[in-house]
Amino acid sequence: MRLIGAGLPRTGTLTQKVALEMLGFEPCYHWVNVLADLNQVDVWNRALDGEPVWDEVFDGCHATVDWPGGYFWRELMDYYPDAKVLLSVRDPEKWEPSFRETIWNMGHGENLINLVSSARALIDPQWSRYVQLVDRMFWSGKGTFAASGHELPEQLIAEFKRHNEEVEATVPPERLLVWNVSEGWEPLCEFLEVPVPDEPLPHANDRETFLGRVVDGALASLQTWRASETQAGETHGAAVGDADARDAAAPA
Repeated sequence: MRLIGAGLPRTGTLTQKVALEMLGFEPCYHWVNVLADLNQVDVWNRALDGEPVWDEVFDGCHATVDWPGGYFWRELMDYYPDAKVLLSVRDPEKWEPSFRETIWNMGHGENLINLVSSARALIDPQWSRYVQLVDRMFWSGKGTFAASGHELPEQLIAEFKRHNEEVEATVPPERLLVWNVSEGWEPLCEFLEVPVPDEPLPHANDRETFLGRVVDGALASLQTWRASETQAGETHGAAVGDADARDAAAPA
């Protein structure tokens, strides 16, 4: 592990993943890894229970950005003492609606992403465990926003600022870069001591990626469930029909 991302989700973390892999820090672990393989939910729950799972989850990785890795930035900077720490930041007033429309909405309120996610959780045990993991990381227990609340925009913004201030106050200056993706390659490459690429810094649309993974995944699961229910109903109907036919043919 060469780089630990401590920035909160919705601070351009998917752009960071793509950029870091272009710079040779590949693979870079990101939330999309969990969405792509829900079997990883269990190992992150073990981490939340206090088990040091880092060698297992980050095997072969050179960097991690976004949650769930960023949730454990303190533990990771101690476990990987030679790794640098990247704190990605963003205008709090722009970050809050971006965060609310994705991660917050998935677990709260009457909105499409919440409704389809909840429906999937009813039929998909793996997704149900994933939703519980998100709740543990953000909203309950020792979650990032559990103590300060999260219903109001000012609560999310206050925690965003508190988190960033805590990282800056804790990580030794020589190990830390505070970076906004709008600053481009130069500060990041200087910090990592790598050449600046000739091509522009990529801008991955992590909002659309997140919504697509959640909504499309839910719809696919619901379609699979519906097909299995239909097949089961047809099989049951055929069996009942056969039984009725046998009863009709039997001697009185």
